[in-house]
Amino acid sequence: MSEVKISAEPRTEFGKGGARRTRRAGKVPAVLYGHGEKPKHIALPARDFAAAIRKGGANQLFAIEVSDGTQVLALPKAIQRDPLKDSFEHVDLLLVRRGEKVTIEVPVQLTGEAARDTLIVHEHDTLTVTADATKVPDHLEASIEGMAAGSQVTAADVKLPAGVELAADPEMTVAAVTAAPTAEQLEATLPEIETPEEQAEEAAAEGEEAAEGGEAPAAAGEENAEARTGA
Repeated sequence: MSEVKISAEPRTEFGKGGARRTRRAGKVPAVLYGHGEKPKHIALPARDFAAAIRKGGANQLFAIEVSDGTQVLALPKAIQRDPLKDSFEHVDLLLVRRGEKVTIEVPVQLTGEAARDTLIVHEHDTLTVTADATKVPDHLEASIEGMAAGSQVTAADVKLPAGVELAADPEMTVAAVTAAPTAEQLEATLPEIETPEEQAEEAAAEGEEAAEGGEAPAAAGEENAEARTGA
């Protein structure tokens, strides 16, 4: 993956208040750390950072030039987003060097089409791999072409580019192919919903039962009256 050059400014304000002011200024609060160095708080231009992530993915390599003269390479380690505003709240950036090996999570994409009348269950959307810091793939691929119900895609089935090594358990299930439910099975799981006509009939029946129940006390009263008269 090619690196993206991005400028940054040192941050002197910290905490929630400082972060809010940074975001209002059109920048993303970030922290650079790694290699045993003291964490460095910086602010990245929000638009440039968002554009790079959209194009290169969450593992985009950045060549960061800080206004104080610092020049480093870094990979996003953790990205916090605001789902409502679709914006970036904060970024943790891991310092890396050319030729250095890093262990990182990479998204897995399934290719092809499974057999008819099947469903795909994604167990894991990412896979842990070890790769050169400057050559981390933006995604990995695994084929489900023609797979029948009961089949599985394991970590060992995922194609790895040259120089990329699997760090996850090879037997870990990435995706499973299951049989699609039949119409009868789907219908059996749906709750029964009464139609307006059925509801009206049920209400009428309940009314009749209530009326019949109300006649019983009157009849009992008449029997008591007859008993008193006879006495």
